[in-house]
Amino acid sequence: MFALAAFFAAAPLIIAIYAYVGYPLILWIVASIRPRGNSARNTAAWPSVTITLPVYNARSSIASTLGSLLELDYPRDRLQILVLSDASTDGTDDVVRAFADRGVELLRLPERRGKTAAENAALSASRGEILVNVDSTILIPAESLKKLVRVFDDPTIGVASGRDVSVGAIENQGTIAESGYVGYEMWVRDLETRVGSIVGASGCFYGSRRYVHGRPLPPGLSWDFAAALVARKQGYRSVSVPEAVCIVPRSAQIRTELRRKVRTMARGLSTLFYHRALMNPLQYGGFALMLISHKLLRWLPYLLAPVALAALCILAVESVSARVLLGIISAGLVAGIIGIRRGDSTPARPIALAAFVVAVFSAGFLAWWEALRRTQLATWEPTPRPGVQT
Repeated sequence: MFALAAFFAAAPLIIAIYAYVGYPLILWIVASIRPRGNSARNTAAWPSVTITLPVYNARSSIASTLGSLLELDYPRDRLQILVLSDASTDGTDDVVRAFADRGVELLRLPERRGKTAAENAALSASRGEILVNVDSTILIPAESLKKLVRVFDDPTIGVASGRDVSVGAIENQGTIAESGYVGYEMWVRDLETRVGSIVGASGCFYGSRRYVHGRPLPPGLSWDFAAALVARKQGYRSVSVPEAVCIVPRSAQIRTELRRKVRTMARGLSTLFYHRALMNPLQYGGFALMLISHKLLRWLPYLLAPVALAALCILAVESVSARVLLGIISAGLVAGIIGIRRGDSTPARPIALAAFVVAVFSAGFLAWWEALRRTQLATWEPTPRPGVQT
């Protein structure tokens, strides 16, 4: 019983160490012995591009986002900006229509069906060879679109993901840990690109060939994750483009981030289950191993965490070191809960870190719960973010 409890107590930590440390180390070793390729051919002709912008009740941010998109450095006769309104009710559509004389188009869904349904509907209204999806609360520097689109000169590339740069007030300790995680994630994607292909794109800013979206995706799944998976099935690879920067404001409160993480992780798990055949190494080789390592094994510790905590309680009956560890974890849980409940954007750094960890693990477990219950997560509430300062 003691040995079994020790196994279950240690399992999430061992899996997490591999997923967050071991896997990137393997990527780094493989990438270091593989010659760097230069896929961009810098051809003279720019492909036609449709920027799709899914929104729901984004009146407060849509005007500034459209303003920044209209300033992008890209041939205007090759660029279509298409706003996908998921039956918004706050006047978002009226704001978008005010940009019609500047070439912005509106596709309104007659009833609210969710982000993925809106993205599915975009194919019939889009004209571009390359579809670029952007979030309604971010800022794309003028030169980033060309950087993203240029990589499609390589015919082997089906999806290209931009580089998220998380920004926010420096005093906001409550969500500053999110910025560090985003930087880590971008580094891992760069390594995956050098090895062969990323296994998921950034939902804030990514592009894909039109063929990738040829079939509609079930409404409870996530296109930014699924795009790379569909592309792999079609024989394409997906890449991260470090020069294609996307500026993403951090949420003001951890509780906001928790809700967002539950939603995005649950949709990610559902997408992974839907495309589970891609986790077969016999058929998809290294891509399957990367998908398992980057996605499944990152998410699995959240599901196992309650079991590990129960196992640690059993060990604490006989082991002093287990009791000490249980005490530390309990103190961290209390501090994290306090940090989340306070709703203060400037807690002390230890409390902010504890709150972030508790929020992440809570979101992870709730996401598994929603995914296993197959809860319908088609509709979405846009994450409130502060405006981007330029």
